[in-house]
Amino acid sequence: MAQLTESQFEYLCSLGIKFHGDQTQLLAYGHDETEDFVFPPELVLIPNTPEEIAAILSYCHAEGIPVTPAGARTGLSGGALPLHGGVLISMEKFNQILHIDTDNLQVTTQPGVITEVLQQAVKEHGLFYPPDPASKGSCFIGGNVSENSGGPKAVKYGVTKDYVLNLEVVLPTGEIIWTGANVLKNATGYNLTQLIVGSEGTLGIITKIVLRLLPHPTHDVLFLVPFFDAKTACAAVPEIFKAGIIPSGMEFMEREALLWAKAFTGDETIPVADNHQAHLLIELDGFDQDQLMREAEQLFAVLETFETDEILFADTAAQKAALWNLRRKVGEAVKTQSTYKEEDTVVPRFQLPNLLTHVKAVGARYGFKSVCYGHAGDGNLHVNIIRGELSDEQWEHELPKAITEIFEEVIRLGGTISGEHGIGYVQRPYMPLAFPEVTLNLMREIKRVFDPKGILNPGKIF
Repeated sequence: MAQLTESQFEYLCSLGIKFHGDQTQLLAYGHDETEDFVFPPELVLIPNTPEEIAAILSYCHAEGIPVTPAGARTGLSGGALPLHGGVLISMEKFNQILHIDTDNLQVTTQPGVITEVLQQAVKEHGLFYPPDPASKGSCFIGGNVSENSGGPKAVKYGVTKDYVLNLEVVLPTGEIIWTGANVLKNATGYNLTQLIVGSEGTLGIITKIVLRLLPHPTHDVLFLVPFFDAKTACAAVPEIFKAGIIPSGMEFMEREALLWAKAFTGDETIPVADNHQAHLLIELDGFDQDQLMREAEQLFAVLETFETDEILFADTAAQKAALWNLRRKVGEAVKTQSTYKEEDTVVPRFQLPNLLTHVKAVGARYGFKSVCYGHAGDGNLHVNIIRGELSDEQWEHELPKAITEIFEEVIRLGGTISGEHGIGYVQRPYMPLAFPEVTLNLMREIKRVFDPKGILNPGKIF
């Protein structure tokens, strides 16, 4: 796609929308948290209303100008990278919670609200929005919808798609639509709401979101369980579910993941013995303290059938917060250690030990170290491949072969190549592993119906 002409640049700036055009600002908007990629746009526009976005998209559609929507730019698949330059539309001004409906347990919000801010706002009304990605303190709810984000609570409560009722969307051609209705049941035509969820900003730009909520649990308990073997930790996961226990969180961390997080945060209060090779962080929640204690006893009975060290019970709010902080900081901690690539694999949880074994075997063959952690309760394993001493040749040409081998095994085990980070830019070469060509063509045709000129977030997914 061609660069903006002088007249196009001037017209877009004349719309009266705040914009950035100097090189420093363009570079800042040209990256997210995906490795070290930087693709600066030619112009950043910061609209305030759906109508302003519609005006931008209508003009860019007519002129064939690429447009990239961006939220907080915390993504890990390159979904917000302006690969073709053009215009970046930042949603940072869409930062208002519009209505908390305590009668119907719903919230209507703009997409630029930080996820944790939304969670705290509804919690003040005794309500609960469960999806909680690791970056919840900085990511936008609109980005969560675009990527169908999950997080630790997904094991019990589901992911973002399970809470989205309705969306206001500006189409690439400039029209503004609502995708559904603010109701719990809707069998009226195709489900456009769920089509937009997880579409990574390629079909339209979300400007309002209606989410369903739950009553907020009043009690929770948290345990850190050390294992002497990482495969054993993975093997314990399905047995807990088979015993009828549904944790509100079940996180897996390899030894290095927890150690690096401790070093990154400076938290030395959590003991990690020399023979601890992995940990499960397990949370139970509910509304009845006695019932929680009974579930905890059941959980301990299951864990007694595996070789574990002494289980840490977090008995204060501060200790719980410290444990969750360590888990949420693992990704940042890994990033400070070395150049790395993070693969967001997901398999049926019973297959986690087999996936972990395969990842380590591939690493041994190709000469790389991996640090694994993730949402064990729903089979979502984040595989962090550490560059270490790998040469440029190995990193650029051999590593894609290794990743392909990992993804082929993921598919063979009944899983897929992204659980919650999306495809975006970095995973698009591997899409043919997940889908046959007929399925990919259906997706491409859907994209073409919404975006006939291919201006919106071009170069993503396909």
